[in-house]
Amino acid sequence: MQTAYVVNKGTVLDVCGPTVEFLNSPEETDAVYCIMIGTIPPGVSVPLHSHPDVESFFTLSGTVQVLFQREDRFEWIDVKSGDFAQIPGGAKHAFRNTSSEPVVQLITTTPKLGRFFREIGKSVTPGEPGRPPTPDALQHFARVAAAYQHWLGSSSENAAIGISLFQG
Repeated sequence: MQTAYVVNKGTVLDVCGPTVEFLNSPEETDAVYCIMIGTIPPGVSVPLHSHPDVESFFTLSGTVQVLFQREDRFEWIDVKSGDFAQIPGGAKHAFRNTSSEPVVQLITTTPKLGRFFREIGKSVTPGEPGRPPTPDALQHFARVAAAYQHWLGSSSENAAIGISLFQG
């Protein structure tokens, strides 16, 4: 028998800069979706990528720029508090927070993508300042992304849309 429950606080994972906090477990056997609170700190970007899974984002606070592919070109769109963005499976997309405030979003996606985040994420204390990912963490990310059939944009593809993959 399934039991209803309330989530007070979940584990917060650093996923190479942004963080996610699970509101339900992607490991639940009958889960049809995964819901998380995602935070993108100021100055942090999510590089160009795609994956088979649909993602939906409701922005709770802040403003984030979301890169959408429109036919043969890309377009950055400001997504602010109260806005909803839907990313279809397979669509190339990226995020960047160019503001001085964190962006907080309610994310709804598939349990498979939730399991991906669990596999690449590192548990952190909420509010703890983030650290850049290590070369080993980036290699682990790339291996896991390939296993999940994710496409990752190259350094030059990211540079063409205004995202630098390397700090310094």
